[in-house]
Amino acid sequence: MSESRPSPLDFPDSPLAQAVKQPLMLGLFLPTQTGGFSQSTYPRDTDWSFEYNARLTLAAEAHGFDFVFSLQQWVQKGGFGGEAHYRENFLDPFITTVALSSLTRRIITISTVNVLYGNLHPLYLARFAATADHIAQGRFGLNIVTGYDAKEPLMFGMDRLDHDARYDRASEFSHIMETLWEGEDNLDFSGRFYQLKQAYISPRPRYGRPIMVSASASPAGFAYAAKHSDIVFTSSPAGAIFEQAITALPAHTQAIREAYQAEGKTPKIIIFPLIICCPTREEAFARRDAIVAQADVESIAAYTARHKGGDAQGWKQHIPADRVLGGHIQIVGDPQDVVTALKQLHAAGIDGVQIGFYDYEPELAYFAQAVLPLLQAEGLRI
Repeated sequence: MSESRPSPLDFPDSPLAQAVKQPLMLGLFLPTQTGGFSQSTYPRDTDWSFEYNARLTLAAEAHGFDFVFSLQQWVQKGGFGGEAHYRENFLDPFITTVALSSLTRRIITISTVNVLYGNLHPLYLARFAATADHIAQGRFGLNIVTGYDAKEPLMFGMDRLDHDARYDRASEFSHIMETLWEGEDNLDFSGRFYQLKQAYISPRPRYGRPIMVSASASPAGFAYAAKHSDIVFTSSPAGAIFEQAITALPAHTQAIREAYQAEGKTPKIIIFPLIICCPTREEAFARRDAIVAQADVESIAAYTARHKGGDAQGWKQHIPADRVLGGHIQIVGDPQDVVTALKQLHAAGIDGVQIGFYDYEPELAYFAQAVLPLLQAEGLRI
Protein backbone atom coordinates (compact mmCIF):
# COMPACT_ATOMS: atom_id res chain seq x y z
CA MET A 1 0.00 0.00 0.00
CA SER A 2 3.00 2.31 -0.22
CA GLU A 3 2.71 3.10 -3.91
CA SER A 4 3.30 6.72 -4.86
CA ARG A 5 0.11 8.74 -5.25
CA PRO A 6 -0.46 12.38 -6.10
CA SER A 7 -0.19 14.78 -3.17
CA PRO A 8 -1.10 18.47 -2.94
CA LEU A 9 2.66 19.06 -2.67
CA ASP A 10 2.96 17.91 -6.31
CA PHE A 11 0.99 20.99 -7.39
CA PRO A 12 3.09 24.19 -7.10
CA ASP A 13 -0.03 26.36 -6.86
CA SER A 14 -1.73 24.34 -4.11
CA PRO A 15 -2.31 25.99 -0.73
CA LEU A 16 -0.12 23.37 0.96
CA ALA A 17 2.74 23.95 -1.49
CA GLN A 18 2.53 27.66 -0.66
CA ALA A 19 2.44 27.03 3.11
CA VAL A 20 5.52 24.80 3.18
CA LYS A 21 7.57 27.57 1.57
CA GLN A 22 7.63 29.13 5.02
CA PRO A 23 10.75 28.14 6.99
CA LEU A 24 8.47 27.74 10.02
CA MET A 25 4.77 27.18 9.34
CA LEU A 26 2.36 28.79 11.79
CA GLY A 27 -0.89 27.20 12.84
CA LEU A 28 -3.46 27.91 15.53
CA PHE A 29 -4.86 25.11 17.71
CA LEU A 30 -8.46 26.26 18.04
CA PRO A 31 -10.14 26.02 21.47
CA THR A 32 -13.34 24.36 20.27
CA GLN A 33 -13.92 22.79 23.69
CA THR A 34 -14.63 24.27 27.13
CA GLY A 35 -11.36 25.37 28.73
CA GLY A 36 -9.31 25.06 25.56
CA PHE A 37 -6.11 23.23 26.50
CA SER A 38 -5.45 24.76 29.93
CA GLN A 39 -6.91 23.43 33.18
CA SER A 40 -6.90 26.56 35.31
CA THR A 41 -9.60 28.84 36.71
CA TYR A 42 -7.51 31.99 36.28
CA PRO A 43 -9.73 34.58 34.52
CA ARG A 44 -9.86 34.60 30.71
CA ASP A 45 -12.34 34.94 27.88
CA THR A 46 -11.34 31.87 25.84
CA ASP A 47 -14.56 30.31 24.57
CA TRP A 48 -15.52 27.10 22.78
CA SER A 49 -18.26 28.70 20.65
CA PHE A 50 -18.19 28.72 16.86
CA GLU A 51 -18.45 32.51 16.80
CA TYR A 52 -15.35 32.88 18.98
CA ASN A 53 -13.36 30.36 16.95
CA ALA A 54 -14.43 32.01 13.71
CA ARG A 55 -13.03 35.32 14.99
CA LEU A 56 -9.78 33.60 15.91
CA THR A 57 -9.52 31.97 12.50
CA LEU A 58 -10.15 35.20 10.62
CA ALA A 59 -7.58 36.97 12.81
CA ALA A 60 -5.04 34.19 12.24
CA GLU A 61 -5.61 34.45 8.50
CA ALA A 62 -5.17 38.23 8.60
CA HIS A 63 -1.89 37.75 10.50
CA GLY A 64 -0.59 35.37 7.84
CA PHE A 65 -0.97 32.06 9.69
CA ASP A 66 -0.90 29.01 7.46
CA PHE A 67 -3.47 26.66 9.02
CA VAL A 68 -5.93 26.02 11.84
CA PHE A 69 -7.37 22.85 13.28
CA SER A 70 -8.93 21.54 16.44
CA LEU A 71 -9.12 18.53 18.72
CA GLN A 72 -11.22 15.38 18.39
CA GLN A 73 -12.23 13.73 21.63
CA TRP A 74 -15.31 12.02 23.00
CA VAL A 75 -16.08 12.83 26.64
CA GLN A 76 -18.86 11.86 28.98
CA LYS A 77 -21.45 14.19 30.50
CA GLY A 78 -19.81 17.09 32.33
CA GLY A 79 -16.51 16.67 30.52
CA PHE A 80 -13.67 16.30 33.01
CA GLY A 81 -15.54 18.27 35.66
CA GLY A 82 -13.79 20.56 38.06
CA GLU A 83 -14.67 24.16 38.74
CA ALA A 84 -14.18 25.03 35.06
CA HIS A 85 -16.24 22.07 33.75
CA TYR A 86 -13.28 21.26 31.52
CA ARG A 87 -14.33 20.17 28.01
CA GLU A 88 -18.02 20.00 28.97
CA ASN A 89 -18.91 21.51 25.58
CA PHE A 90 -17.12 20.24 22.49
CA LEU A 91 -17.68 21.30 18.88
CA ASP A 92 -17.14 18.63 16.26
CA PRO A 93 -13.86 19.50 14.51
CA PHE A 94 -14.93 18.23 11.09
CA ILE A 95 -18.07 20.31 10.83
CA THR A 96 -16.36 23.29 12.47
CA THR A 97 -13.40 23.45 10.12
CA VAL A 98 -15.50 22.88 7.00
CA ALA A 99 -17.69 25.80 8.10
CA LEU A 100 -14.60 27.93 8.76
CA SER A 101 -13.28 27.21 5.29
CA SER A 102 -16.31 28.93 3.78
CA LEU A 103 -15.58 32.08 5.82
CA THR A 104 -11.90 32.30 4.86
CA ARG A 105 -9.94 32.81 1.66
CA ARG A 106 -6.34 31.71 2.22
CA ILE A 107 -5.78 29.79 5.46
CA ILE A 108 -5.80 25.97 5.43
CA THR A 109 -8.49 24.34 7.59
CA ILE A 110 -7.83 20.81 8.84
CA SER A 111 -10.47 18.47 10.26
CA THR A 112 -9.50 15.93 12.91
CA VAL A 113 -11.33 12.63 12.40
CA ASN A 114 -11.11 9.35 14.28
CA VAL A 115 -11.50 6.85 11.45
CA LEU A 116 -12.06 3.81 13.67
CA TYR A 117 -15.18 4.80 15.63
CA GLY A 118 -18.80 4.17 14.82
CA ASN A 119 -18.15 1.99 11.78
CA LEU A 120 -17.24 5.08 9.77
CA HIS A 121 -16.65 3.82 6.25
CA PRO A 122 -13.87 5.11 3.98
CA LEU A 123 -16.38 5.54 1.14
CA TYR A 124 -18.34 8.04 3.24
CA LEU A 125 -15.31 9.98 4.47
CA ALA A 126 -13.76 10.06 0.99
CA ARG A 127 -16.87 11.78 -0.38
CA PHE A 128 -17.21 14.09 2.64
CA ALA A 129 -13.56 15.13 2.31
CA ALA A 130 -13.72 15.62 -1.47
CA THR A 131 -16.76 17.86 -0.98
CA ALA A 132 -15.02 19.79 1.80
CA ASP A 133 -11.97 20.14 -0.43
CA HIS A 134 -14.12 21.90 -3.04
CA ILE A 135 -15.82 24.12 -0.45
CA ALA A 136 -12.35 25.15 0.76
CA GLN A 137 -10.92 25.41 -2.78
CA GLY A 138 -8.11 23.01 -1.95
CA ARG A 139 -7.48 24.39 1.54
CA PHE A 140 -8.94 21.37 3.33
CA GLY A 141 -7.12 18.64 5.20
CA LEU A 142 -7.84 15.55 7.28
CA ASN A 143 -5.95 14.95 10.53
CA ILE A 144 -6.39 11.19 10.98
CA VAL A 145 -6.39 9.86 14.55
CA THR A 146 -7.08 6.37 15.85
CA GLY A 147 -7.99 6.85 19.52
CA TYR A 148 -5.92 5.92 22.56
CA ASP A 149 -8.52 6.05 25.33
CA ALA A 150 -10.03 2.79 26.56
CA LYS A 151 -13.47 4.29 27.29
CA GLU A 152 -14.13 6.25 24.09
CA PRO A 153 -14.82 3.18 21.89
CA LEU A 154 -17.36 1.94 24.44
CA MET A 155 -19.59 4.90 23.52
CA PHE A 156 -19.79 3.36 20.04
CA GLY A 157 -20.34 -0.18 21.31
CA MET A 158 -16.79 -1.13 20.38
CA ASP A 159 -13.65 -2.37 22.09
CA ARG A 160 -10.36 -0.61 21.55
CA LEU A 161 -7.99 -2.33 19.13
CA ASP A 162 -4.37 -2.81 20.13
CA HIS A 163 -2.13 0.17 19.43
CA ASP A 164 -0.37 -1.09 16.30
CA ALA A 165 -3.50 -2.81 14.96
CA ARG A 166 -5.26 0.55 14.99
CA TYR A 167 -2.66 1.91 12.58
CA ASP A 168 -3.00 -1.16 10.37
CA ARG A 169 -6.71 -0.50 10.07
CA ALA A 170 -6.21 3.25 9.55
CA SER A 171 -3.70 2.50 6.80
CA GLU A 172 -6.21 0.33 4.94
CA PHE A 173 -8.85 3.03 5.44
CA SER A 174 -6.58 5.75 4.02
CA HIS A 175 -5.44 3.56 1.13
CA ILE A 176 -9.08 3.11 0.10
CA MET A 177 -9.76 6.86 0.28
CA GLU A 178 -6.67 7.62 -1.78
CA THR A 179 -7.78 5.15 -4.46
CA LEU A 180 -11.29 6.62 -4.50
CA TRP A 181 -9.92 10.15 -4.81
CA GLU A 182 -7.90 9.10 -7.85
CA GLY A 183 -11.18 7.92 -9.40
CA GLU A 184 -9.62 5.91 -12.22
CA ASP A 185 -12.45 3.36 -12.12
CA ASN A 186 -15.12 1.89 -9.89
CA LEU A 187 -13.32 0.26 -6.98
CA ASP A 188 -13.52 -3.39 -5.99
CA PHE A 189 -11.60 -3.94 -2.77
CA SER A 190 -11.38 -6.87 -0.38
CA GLY A 191 -9.09 -6.22 2.55
CA ARG A 192 -8.54 -7.24 6.12
CA PHE A 193 -11.01 -4.66 7.46
CA TYR A 194 -13.06 -3.30 4.56
CA GLN A 195 -14.82 -4.62 1.46
CA LEU A 196 -16.12 -2.47 -1.38
CA LYS A 197 -17.88 -3.45 -4.60
CA GLN A 198 -17.99 -1.06 -7.57
CA ALA A 199 -17.46 1.93 -5.28
CA TYR A 200 -16.96 5.42 -6.66
CA ILE A 201 -17.04 9.00 -5.40
CA SER A 202 -16.93 12.40 -7.03
CA PRO A 203 -15.82 15.12 -7.51
CA ARG A 204 -12.06 14.80 -7.86
CA PRO A 205 -10.23 16.83 -5.20
CA ARG A 206 -8.66 20.03 -6.45
CA TYR A 207 -5.01 19.01 -5.98
CA GLY A 208 -4.91 15.24 -6.24
CA ARG A 209 -6.36 14.64 -2.82
CA PRO A 210 -7.07 16.59 0.37
CA ILE A 211 -4.13 17.46 2.60
CA MET A 212 -3.37 14.51 4.89
CA VAL A 213 -2.15 14.94 8.46
CA SER A 214 -1.64 12.39 11.21
CA ALA A 215 -1.10 12.74 14.95
CA SER A 216 1.77 10.32 15.57
CA ALA A 217 4.30 9.69 18.32
CA SER A 218 5.15 5.98 17.96
CA PRO A 219 6.99 3.80 15.42
CA ALA A 220 3.66 2.40 14.17
CA GLY A 221 2.32 5.93 13.87
CA PHE A 222 5.41 7.11 12.00
CA ALA A 223 5.12 4.19 9.57
CA TYR A 224 1.46 5.06 8.91
CA ALA A 225 2.33 8.73 8.43
CA ALA A 226 5.13 7.95 5.99
CA LYS A 227 2.67 6.08 3.77
CA HIS A 228 -0.21 8.52 3.91
CA SER A 229 0.51 11.92 5.48
CA ASP A 230 1.92 15.20 4.24
CA ILE A 231 2.24 16.52 7.81
CA VAL A 232 3.02 14.75 11.09
CA PHE A 233 1.57 16.35 14.23
CA THR A 234 3.79 14.99 16.97
CA SER A 235 4.40 15.62 20.68
CA SER A 236 7.37 16.05 22.98
CA PRO A 237 8.84 12.73 24.16
CA ALA A 238 10.19 14.42 27.30
CA GLY A 239 7.27 16.33 28.77
CA ALA A 240 6.12 19.91 28.35
CA ILE A 241 8.99 21.75 30.06
CA PHE A 242 10.84 23.37 27.19
CA GLU A 243 14.39 22.79 28.45
CA GLN A 244 13.74 19.04 28.74
CA ALA A 245 11.77 18.73 25.51
CA ILE A 246 14.27 20.51 23.30
CA THR A 247 17.03 18.03 24.14
CA ALA A 248 14.86 15.04 23.20
CA LEU A 249 13.30 16.40 20.02
CA PRO A 250 16.20 16.01 17.53
CA ALA A 251 16.26 12.22 17.91
CA HIS A 252 12.46 12.14 17.84
CA THR A 253 12.17 14.12 14.62
CA GLN A 254 14.99 12.09 13.08
CA ALA A 255 13.01 8.90 13.71
CA ILE A 256 10.10 10.42 11.80
CA ARG A 257 12.36 11.43 8.91
CA GLU A 258 13.85 7.95 8.72
CA ALA A 259 10.36 6.43 8.42
CA TYR A 260 9.61 8.80 5.55
CA GLN A 261 12.96 8.15 3.88
CA ALA A 262 12.08 4.45 3.78
CA GLU A 263 9.11 5.46 1.61
CA GLY A 264 11.17 7.86 -0.51
CA LYS A 265 9.46 10.90 1.04
CA THR A 266 10.20 13.92 3.23
CA PRO A 267 7.88 14.83 6.14
CA LYS A 268 6.71 18.14 7.46
CA ILE A 269 6.67 17.92 11.26
CA ILE A 270 4.60 20.17 13.53
CA ILE A 271 4.17 20.41 17.30
CA PHE A 272 1.90 22.21 19.77
CA PRO A 273 3.53 24.89 21.95
CA LEU A 274 1.40 26.70 24.53
CA ILE A 275 2.81 30.23 24.54
CA ILE A 276 2.71 32.79 27.37
CA CYS A 277 4.26 35.98 26.00
CA CYS A 278 4.37 39.41 27.67
CA PRO A 279 6.42 42.59 27.10
CA THR A 280 8.95 41.51 29.73
CA ARG A 281 10.18 38.12 30.90
CA GLU A 282 9.18 38.98 34.46
CA GLU A 283 5.60 39.70 33.42
CA ALA A 284 5.39 36.46 31.44
CA PHE A 285 6.56 34.28 34.32
CA ALA A 286 4.33 36.15 36.76
CA ARG A 287 1.37 35.45 34.47
CA ARG A 288 2.35 31.79 34.20
CA ASP A 289 2.61 31.54 37.98
CA ALA A 290 -0.81 33.15 38.42
CA ILE A 291 -2.37 30.66 35.99
CA VAL A 292 -0.67 27.71 37.68
CA ALA A 293 -1.70 28.94 41.15
CA GLN A 294 -5.35 28.48 40.15
CA ALA A 295 -4.99 24.95 38.79
CA ASP A 296 -8.33 23.16 38.38
CA VAL A 297 -7.16 20.20 40.43
CA GLU A 298 -10.34 18.14 40.15
CA SER A 299 -10.43 18.20 36.35
CA ILE A 300 -6.69 17.52 36.16
CA ALA A 301 -7.17 14.39 38.29
CA ALA A 302 -9.95 13.20 35.99
CA TYR A 303 -7.91 13.90 32.88
CA THR A 304 -4.88 12.12 34.35
CA ALA A 305 -7.01 9.06 35.08
CA ARG A 306 -8.11 9.04 31.43
CA HIS A 307 -4.53 9.02 30.21
CA LYS A 308 -3.55 6.25 32.60
CA GLY A 309 -6.27 4.14 31.00
CA GLY A 310 -5.00 4.89 27.50
CA ASP A 311 -2.04 3.70 25.49
CA ALA A 312 -0.87 6.97 23.89
CA GLN A 313 2.88 6.85 23.36
CA GLY A 314 3.37 10.58 22.90
CA TRP A 315 2.62 11.61 26.48
CA LYS A 316 4.59 9.15 28.57
CA GLN A 317 6.75 11.83 30.22
CA HIS A 318 3.98 14.40 30.63
CA ILE A 319 2.89 14.89 34.24
CA PRO A 320 -0.37 16.23 35.72
CA ALA A 321 1.24 19.64 36.37
CA ASP A 322 1.76 20.03 32.60
CA ARG A 323 -2.02 20.15 32.17
CA VAL A 324 -2.47 23.48 33.97
CA LEU A 325 -1.00 25.41 31.02
CA GLY A 326 -1.33 22.56 28.52
CA GLY A 327 0.56 22.04 25.31
CA HIS A 328 3.11 19.56 24.03
CA ILE A 329 5.71 22.18 24.95
CA GLN A 330 5.40 25.37 26.99
CA ILE A 331 7.13 28.58 25.95
CA VAL A 332 7.16 31.43 28.47
CA GLY A 333 8.93 34.76 28.10
CA ASP A 334 9.19 38.08 26.32
CA PRO A 335 8.91 38.32 22.52
CA GLN A 336 12.60 37.65 21.95
CA ASP A 337 12.47 34.64 24.30
CA VAL A 338 9.58 33.23 22.27
CA VAL A 339 11.43 33.74 18.99
CA THR A 340 14.56 32.11 20.41
CA ALA A 341 12.52 29.08 21.53
CA LEU A 342 10.79 28.77 18.14
CA LYS A 343 14.18 29.02 16.45
CA GLN A 344 15.42 26.16 18.67
CA LEU A 345 12.40 24.06 17.73
CA HIS A 346 13.13 24.65 14.06
CA ALA A 347 16.76 23.63 14.56
CA ALA A 348 15.53 20.46 16.30
CA GLY A 349 13.68 19.37 13.16
CA ILE A 350 10.30 21.05 13.63
CA ASP A 351 8.82 22.49 10.42
CA GLY A 352 5.82 24.20 11.96
CA VAL A 353 4.01 25.00 15.18
CA GLN A 354 0.34 24.78 16.02
CA ILE A 355 0.14 27.42 18.72
CA GLY A 356 -2.18 27.54 21.69
CA PHE A 357 -2.75 30.41 24.12
CA TYR A 358 -4.36 30.73 27.53
CA ASP A 359 -6.55 33.75 26.69
CA TYR A 360 -6.65 33.32 22.94
CA GLU A 361 -7.96 36.54 21.43
CA PRO A 362 -5.72 39.16 23.13
CA GLU A 363 -2.70 36.85 23.21
CA LEU A 364 -2.97 36.06 19.50
CA ALA A 365 -3.14 39.81 18.79
CA TYR A 366 -0.04 40.44 20.92
CA PHE A 367 1.84 37.56 19.29
CA ALA A 368 1.11 39.04 15.86
CA GLN A 369 2.20 42.50 16.95
CA ALA A 370 5.32 41.64 18.94
CA VAL A 371 6.58 38.23 17.79
CA LEU A 372 5.81 37.97 14.09
CA PRO A 373 8.13 40.84 13.05
CA LEU A 374 10.97 39.21 14.99
CA LEU A 375 10.31 35.85 13.31
CA GLN A 376 10.57 37.58 9.97
CA ALA A 377 13.80 39.28 11.00
CA GLU A 378 15.22 35.88 12.00
CA GLY A 379 14.28 34.38 8.63
CA LEU A 380 11.70 32.00 10.12
CA ARG A 381 8.86 33.68 8.23
CA ILE A 382 8.85 35.08 4.74
